[in-house]
Amino acid sequence: MHVPDDQRPRGEPGAGHVELLGDIDRPGGWMLLVDGIPQSHVDLGDPAHLELEYMRRLGHVVDLSAPTGEPLRVLHLGAGALTLARYVAATRPGSRQLAVESDGAVARLVARRLPLDPAARSGIEVRVADARAALPQLAGGSFDVVVADVFAGGHTPAHVTSAEFTAEVARLVAPSGVFAANVGDGPPLTHARGRTAAIASAFRHVCVLAEGPVLRGRRFGNLIVVAADSALDIAGLVRRAAADPFPARVLEGAALDEFLAGAEPITDATARPSPAPPPGAFA
Repeated sequence: MHVPDDQRPRGEPGAGHVELLGDIDRPGGWMLLVDGIPQSHVDLGDPAHLELEYMRRLGHVVDLSAPTGEPLRVLHLGAGALTLARYVAATRPGSRQLAVESDGAVARLVARRLPLDPAARSGIEVRVADARAALPQLAGGSFDVVVADVFAGGHTPAHVTSAEFTAEVARLVAPSGVFAANVGDGPPLTHARGRTAAIASAFRHVCVLAEGPVLRGRRFGNLIVVAADSALDIAGLVRRAAADPFPARVLEGAALDEFLAGAEPITDATARPSPAPPPGAFA
């Protein structure tokens, strides 16, 4: 259960109605919602705790990207409550991270109500900017991990779903680095297939993590697309995803080819915002 704490002031510009709710089941826990849809959950007392299933899967990607405890250079496109940035700072001290958040009101609310631990603050820079517009300003090959978790309420904006956008991201990923994208979709998964095909057009190795009912087109949910030019640790991802409270499958190889059969990569010319979750999807 959660109880309301704060929200965007009336009339302030941004993606939608923003609420910050306290988690009464975890004394240091907070949930950030936009238009009633959970965007981030953080535990200020335990930043290594990842409550949301899709965020736990992104945590697996980070964990397997380099030896345990080794500092990383991480770019977060979509910052929310800085859940993953806090996780990286807690599990990999000395990491340098840039979090790009398009909604200035969200960034200010998080800074005011969910301040970073002093030990993490120096390693995390928050920049208020459009995710795609920020990319040309960044040096090529300068990040070990890039995460795209960009949502305006329930939608991912069209301009950060395309093959062209993914190619811009790929320029920033170090040769041994990894890219992960959080994709929201439901039956018949047309957007998720097109988004995955767009990512596959820019990287040599790709896999998809999601719960079985989502992959079978039975309900709306989150799919994590993981990509790299060097080989992915598929076995590690399979083990971790299977051990989660809500186990996920990992599609790669022939299974991924079947998932993508007939899918065309999303391009700037064809891009549309991702589908909105149906009512009650996150109740």
